[in-house]
Amino acid sequence: MTDLIQSTARHAREIPDHEAVVFVSGYGEDAVTRTLTYGQLAQDAQSVAAELRLHCEPGDRVLLLFPTGLEFVKGFLGCLYAGLVPVPVPLPGRGSGQRRRTTGVLQDCGATAVLTDTATHPEVADWLEQEEQSHVRTVVTEAAPPVAPDRYAWPAPAPEQLAFLQYTSGSTSDPKGVMVGHGNLDHNFGELRALLDVGPGSTVCSWLPLFHDMGLIAALLLPLDSGLRTVLMPPTDFVRRPYAWLELIHTYRATHSYAPNFGYNLAARTVTDELLSRLDLSAWRCAANGAEPVHAQTMDLFAKRLAPTGFRADAMRPAYGLAEATLGVTATPVGHEPRVALVDAADLERNRFRPRPDGAPLVSCGAPAGLEVRIVDPATRQVLADGEVGEIWLRGGSLAPGYWEKPEVNAEVFDVATADGDRGHLRTGDLGVLHEGELYVTGRIKDLLIVNGRNLYPHDIERESTGLHPAFGGLTASVFSVPGGSSGEDLVVVQEVRQARLAGTGLDTLAGEVKLALSRSLGVPVGNVVLLKPGKVQRTTSGKVQRSRMRQLFVAGELDPLHEDLAPRTRDRYRPAAVTEDGADA
Repeated sequence: MTDLIQSTARHAREIPDHEAVVFVSGYGEDAVTRTLTYGQLAQDAQSVAAELRLHCEPGDRVLLLFPTGLEFVKGFLGCLYAGLVPVPVPLPGRGSGQRRRTTGVLQDCGATAVLTDTATHPEVADWLEQEEQSHVRTVVTEAAPPVAPDRYAWPAPAPEQLAFLQYTSGSTSDPKGVMVGHGNLDHNFGELRALLDVGPGSTVCSWLPLFHDMGLIAALLLPLDSGLRTVLMPPTDFVRRPYAWLELIHTYRATHSYAPNFGYNLAARTVTDELLSRLDLSAWRCAANGAEPVHAQTMDLFAKRLAPTGFRADAMRPAYGLAEATLGVTATPVGHEPRVALVDAADLERNRFRPRPDGAPLVSCGAPAGLEVRIVDPATRQVLADGEVGEIWLRGGSLAPGYWEKPEVNAEVFDVATADGDRGHLRTGDLGVLHEGELYVTGRIKDLLIVNGRNLYPHDIERESTGLHPAFGGLTASVFSVPGGSSGEDLVVVQEVRQARLAGTGLDTLAGEVKLALSRSLGVPVGNVVLLKPGKVQRTTSGKVQRSRMRQLFVAGELDPLHEDLAPRTRDRYRPAAVTEDGADA
């Protein structure tokens, strides 16, 4: 096994002047470019490591609170060189939900220090004070003094030693940190090289957040381990100007760049003909599409829209992965256009996979390259034959040993046995089918919602919703997602309300306030709010919210709402009868 400590130190000796990370912020004349060579990266990481060793013991967890940039890279590697466990998380921000989530991660992992940069330090210090966590030491990367390369002995970790914690929960109350070991990471690097065709001469370009597993591992750590160049930009720059992502790929002749489905959809729909005429994307040979459901419409739109730039349809690579498996599991084979099966949609909703010429499109996520993929009946745990829909179970060296300090959950998710006693499997909670050697993901049996590449847990959004107004106090909410067309899933928030406690607030105003508050808190658009009378949210006899049932009632238009505030595309899709012939609301 090789690890990032050995590989980056080797690159620093053998190719010290090669670019490791290029960070570009801003656009046009305002763009600022900063570069780290492999020699500089190793030296700066070792300086950070020496500083951390003054304050932490080996194995301590260190929260990484950085915007995307070079300081994050130095900090992450600095933790590894020091024998510490980096924990990448989003910045606390100003929204109450994000602040609580970051605090929840801090407390869950028992971090003894927070690592940040000079510019972000005031925000981090304010958050720690507000959350009564000022006892946690803060270390600033730029403040670490230089050290002589031969002053310290850097660790050679064992395969089972913890490399970092990857927190998967988009919630605020129950964060779960996947324990990724050095051996897991090394194994998944091998898979990703095969799945994504990463090798000598590759350049990776990414706007993905570095606390996101795809952004961290595929776009940063894999290139660093391989001695390649990775080009990063802030996620906010992509959101403001998606064209900047394409221009960066053009400028650096990037061969690999990845995004969730919504990223490809946004770029294709916003780029103009004039901007396209400036681009040469012929070097881009791997455009992996993962982290949320992949839509055939989006792939087709993107490939056709960017064809004049030299982008080829066989560069689009639908993929499947999850943090519990370190990252990558399957991807479309190199040099093949993605497979799209036409299947009976009604059968698929009943977990039956039946191709038909006039069926609904379902995108293949390709074949595995180093993990065993099995389809299992989630109730009986019987292994199913090809063509049968069941839960996706995995086995192999990339699988993490479990979540940090979650033994009860781990017993249900990791090292699980099939009905015949065959152990060592990870239960993904995803539904899928193997067909002609490739994996098709058909749905989710877990409550996880994926919106704009974000993992969100409905019970936490429900809890936050019920606290937004006195008229919601003591009542129930239900949160689910519905298909939103080529752009992915759309959130729907259903909330019971006591009209007697509105205090003059109109239902339309209240719904708008809920949309705004939750959008700010979650960091994703909340375009749909439905207000119901008390007792109308369906629950089981034990009191659990029946989210699937509520989704069915919403789609069928059978909720009998007091008020619905729906996004235009949601209204058009699910309430066509509410629109008159001239297009105005009835």
